[in-house]
Amino acid sequence: MQSLWMLLACAMFAMMGAFVKVAADLGATLPEIVLFRGIPSVLLLFFWARSTRRTLSPTRWRPHIWRNISGIVSMWLGFFALSHLALATAVSLNYTAPLFIAGWLLFFGGAQRDPIRILAVLAGFLGVLGVLRPSVERDQWLAALMGLGGGGLAAVAMMQIRQLGRIGEPEWRTVLLFSIGVCASGLVGVGVQGWRTSDPLTLLTLMGLGLAGLVGQLTMTRAFGLGSTLLTAALQYTTIIFAALIGVLFWGDRPAPLAWAGMALIIGSGLLSVWRTHMESRTLHDRGHSPAEVSQTKEVNPS
Repeated sequence: MQSLWMLLACAMFAMMGAFVKVAADLGATLPEIVLFRGIPSVLLLFFWARSTRRTLSPTRWRPHIWRNISGIVSMWLGFFALSHLALATAVSLNYTAPLFIAGWLLFFGGAQRDPIRILAVLAGFLGVLGVLRPSVERDQWLAALMGLGGGGLAAVAMMQIRQLGRIGEPEWRTVLLFSIGVCASGLVGVGVQGWRTSDPLTLLTLMGLGLAGLVGQLTMTRAFGLGSTLLTAALQYTTIIFAALIGVLFWGDRPAPLAWAGMALIIGSGLLSVWRTHMESRTLHDRGHSPAEVSQTKEVNPS
């Protein structure tokens, strides 16, 4: 189920990226895109929580604060890179997040220090490079560093999501508080640049962006709250495959042979992580321990 949740999240984030591309082509500004990334999540989750009489206040504020700061800054840095670099280069830098997670767990991961799954993460990133074939010009290093910083902060946000799942924080509350922060940052940007979008088609596209982001955020939060962190990180690369397929269907893109080889490497790295996790769970079961019990007693707190 952890793998299925993450694959659904990847599909939703690829769809969200397609909506971002369409909205930008229709003239939506960056603050408007950021604002609509959070509005549907805030409205739907807030009214759902109130109607079901759920508590909005979290049990611990600190992980949420760090998750929001790192996630929101990562989002803006990623958008900055997208606006100054080629799409392939900016997306590749964004997908360095699993590498930061792998590096952290390699040195501090305890029971999660698994060379096979770390190898799967590295192989998945090589697949991303094959699909996107990034390049950085001499005058683009600042934007590249911003994109790399966005990838590093995205890794921090993911580890905080993992921590929130470990302490029993429900996915909907994590996504709601993050979306409130996203909306606040978007409103600041709109206050600076002003509101420019009025076309109904553009507004509909922005709403589709927010809905896809909502489903993707919920399912990703669910995936990172369960099982192996590195398994989820490796499967994250499948977003590139979904995005490539969307490009073929709607924009007529024709990936080069190297890109198809990269997709195969991404799939292979994900399957390697799934196989490793399955074998580990089977070994634990044979020893009379459930994976949840071992995870609770051995896994190092990533925060």
